[in-house]
Amino acid sequence: MGEYTDIVTEGWVARLPRAWLPYVLLARLDRPIGAWLLFLPGLWSILLARSAPGETAWLVALFLAGAFVMRGAGCVVNDMWDRDMDRRVTRTAGRPLASGMVGMRRAACFLAVLLAIGLTILLRLGPLAQSLGLGSLLLVASYPLAKRITWWPQLMLGFTFGWGAPMGYAAAAGHLDTTAATLYAAAILWILGYDTIYAHQDREDDAIVGVRSTARLFGSRTRPFLAACYGGTVALLLAAGWLAGLSAWFGVAMAVPAALLAWQILRLEIGDPAACLKLFRLNREVGLAVGVAIMLGRM
Repeated sequence: MGEYTDIVTEGWVARLPRAWLPYVLLARLDRPIGAWLLFLPGLWSILLARSAPGETAWLVALFLAGAFVMRGAGCVVNDMWDRDMDRRVTRTAGRPLASGMVGMRRAACFLAVLLAIGLTILLRLGPLAQSLGLGSLLLVASYPLAKRITWWPQLMLGFTFGWGAPMGYAAAAGHLDTTAATLYAAAILWILGYDTIYAHQDREDDAIVGVRSTARLFGSRTRPFLAACYGGTVALLLAAGWLAGLSAWFGVAMAVPAALLAWQILRLEIGDPAACLKLFRLNREVGLAVGVAIMLGRM
């Protein structure tokens, strides 16, 4: 895999004060795709709950800000756990903690700042959403352990990144129901699929250092596995829309994200890390297209 890495140090990142760079990279602000993917299940659920327009806009803004902050916090926790392992993987060797660019004490202080900001955002939500938000910290803290004990860390990420679905629904509707549970299941399968694509970037290095993943588990059989994940995602999203009473326009508009997911299955090339990254990033457009479909279904 050569010197492949997905760390970005060009563009706007290069214009920042040099002292800021380790923290920007630590929080993955150079690669905001992860924050978008954390935000999108929350967006779906807020839209699906059909609160008043002003309340919906306020919650969407809070969840977007919270996604960037908490994704950054999750990355810091992940890198603190994995700093020794990251040094042995080509794509991650340049991360701030693995490379020695920043030490554990400063990383811990940065984490505390991010969590404080996250708490400030969380306190703007209702009691049920606050409880769910606090519960998510257990998932964030335990996710880095998954790759050490199971072949399914991507499923654990699904539970973690998909948590915005029940949390957003609780914030907008004030309760949880079958619709929220169905949407959460859809988000989990979607994340399981796209993170398997992402994990193929490190498949060879992971085998050397002993990291487990669904990319390693399924290998050349990833395409049918991906088809099952994405097929289940679309089916569950349609079911959630039906449970929420969305109009037929939702089903029509869902053809767009379904086509984008099918494109990923067809174009998957597990031996090409850069191509896997491009397919992975396409899921932002998938998630936004689902959001548009939900809005159309509310008409």
